Amino acid sequence: MAAGVAVVGMLAAPQVTMAQGGMGATAMVRDANGRMVGTAVLSEVAGGVRITMQAQGLPAGRHGIHLHAVGMCEPPAFTSAGGHFNPTNQQHGLNNPSGPHAGDLPELTAAANGTASYSATNTMVTLSAGPNSLFDADGTALVIHAQPDDQVTDPTGNSGDRIACGTLVRGASALPATGSAAAPLIPVGAGAVAGLAAWAGALVRRRRAR
Repeated sequence: MAAGVAVVGMLAAPQVTMAQGGMGATAMVRDANGRMVGTAVLSEVAGGVRITMQAQGLPAGRHGIHLHAVGMCEPPAFTSAGGHFNPTNQQHGLNNPSGPHAGDLPELTAAANGTASYSATNTMVTLSAGPNSLFDADGTALVIHAQPDDQVTDPTGNSGDRIACGTLVRGASALPATGSAAAPLIPVGAGAVAGLAAWAGALVRRRRAR
């Protein structure tokens, strides 16, 4: 795999994800019908940005997933998100000798029930100021595609239509697994752990009351 992106893991198991330290962002990813697919958490770590997401309601199988150059997600086609984030004008693909785009990522794989747990670290981008910042003048979006990404073919790896999209927003949060009861967005920092604990306690009490 080309330098620039490291896969941390891709498992279909629910978990609670919390960004630890550094700058952060979230992206609420929705499909063409506006249905919530998952919330991505982006954390600035040493040498790059870690992206994690719990997802549901996806077609089973492999899907291209990329950071796109415009922070706008207008359904149903999500073309408003522009092309891949590519400030250095490279070709597409982690395995392309003339690539990759800074927004290229390893594929997301959904289980037979449509769930996915995604984690990858992109060393070509940053959340802080700079030429490769995901928070440039027009922002950035995270887009899931209908087909696998061959990681070579320019400009999209033959990954097909855009089936889900989320605009990046500053302020990473502690988030529950997709499909559990809705939780508040809790900014990382003072009170984040306490806030998550309070939400979890309330959820337990509601379930016991059923």
